[in-house]
Amino acid sequence: MSFFDWNTVDRTLREPLVPRSRLVLVALVAVLALSLWAPLWSMHFKAPQYPKGLHLSVYAYTVTGDIHEINTLNHYIGMKHIDRAELSDLDWIPFGIGILALLCLRVAALGDLRSLVDLSVLFLYFSAFSGARFVYKLWVFGHDLDPKAAITVDPFTPAVLGTKQIANFTTTSLPAAGSFWLVAFGLGIAAVLLWNVTARVRAAPA
Repeated sequence: MSFFDWNTVDRTLREPLVPRSRLVLVALVAVLALSLWAPLWSMHFKAPQYPKGLHLSVYAYTVTGDIHEINTLNHYIGMKHIDRAELSDLDWIPFGIGILALLCLRVAALGDLRSLVDLSVLFLYFSAFSGARFVYKLWVFGHDLDPKAAITVDPFTPAVLGTKQIANFTTTSLPAAGSFWLVAFGLGIAAVLLWNVTARVRAAPA
């Protein structure tokens, strides 16, 4: 098949999926669902006055951990409180995961190769947008400081990935189990796509 033979490419994209790959797609919906019940991101704060450290876990729908203690510390430098109102960006994530799950089931039941490509692109957009909003929200938290705060610090961006020193706190920010489940879903979709593309190429006449 010529790479530039767009008519052939279009016909290939309209071909139904390999039957066994549909079962894999159904299983991937369970993998996607696991990301809702596990933390997506983990943040740990350590300082001399907190030798055991403080911890935050970011889920698709909420944030848990030592929120009260962290908000008390943030108040002294004029940072906004971490609460549900300030984290309204999380509201759309469970909805987005639900849409991906429904589309994945639809592709498994009725889809062709084109719909699988569409699902792959949508997942990449979901991942990129979620990551960008997370980074932006951290930037806002560290730059939108109250100038009348008791302690004045230069605007900063909290650690997004890895370890960062902020004043006397060492902050470590890393992906957690929920993110790994999302990555597993994405890799599974990519594997199913490669499986079907390879099958169609092999089935094409020489």
